[in-house]
Amino acid sequence: MNTANKLTMLRVILIPVFLVLLYLPIPFHRVFALVIFILASVTDFIDGYIARHYNQVTDFGKFMDPLADKLLVMSALLWFVEAGRLPAWAMLVVVAREFAVTALRLIAVERGRVIAAAWSGKIKTASTMVCICLMLVFARPWLDVLCTVVILATTVYSGVEYFVKNRDVIDWKNM
Repeated sequence: MNTANKLTMLRVILIPVFLVLLYLPIPFHRVFALVIFILASVTDFIDGYIARHYNQVTDFGKFMDPLADKLLVMSALLWFVEAGRLPAWAMLVVVAREFAVTALRLIAVERGRVIAAAWSGKIKTASTMVCICLMLVFARPWLDVLCTVVILATTVYSGVEYFVKNRDVIDWKNM
């Protein structure tokens, strides 16, 4: 268990802490949750840097790092859906994109090819995390709408880009 993987596991451990803080009926609970969310989000960037620059890339990290990111973001988005601040259909778009890109990657692996994370996917993740932070700080309907648009736009764009750039992975004629 190297440093990068420990940071990934820390992110996973912080997810229930983040959720508990969101639901606790104490003053400033969203501020405390925000601090945990930011800490968890920062570990995403740090563990990736450490893994690449110190040659700590592992199969476990390749699997667990994106899973931890998805769990962190999805838990926050689900809370916003429950709170009535994010439409459920928008959450469905995000989940569908994640399943579709994961399926594409699995098909690629089956054919001996690895689909690396694209910059649009990194931008999607970063912009979604920033929007979640903004929505945790400011409970404003106009901001919720703006953040929903940003999340959807980056999600759809990055999903389409993955499929366009890797269209040769799927045998569309024999489907």
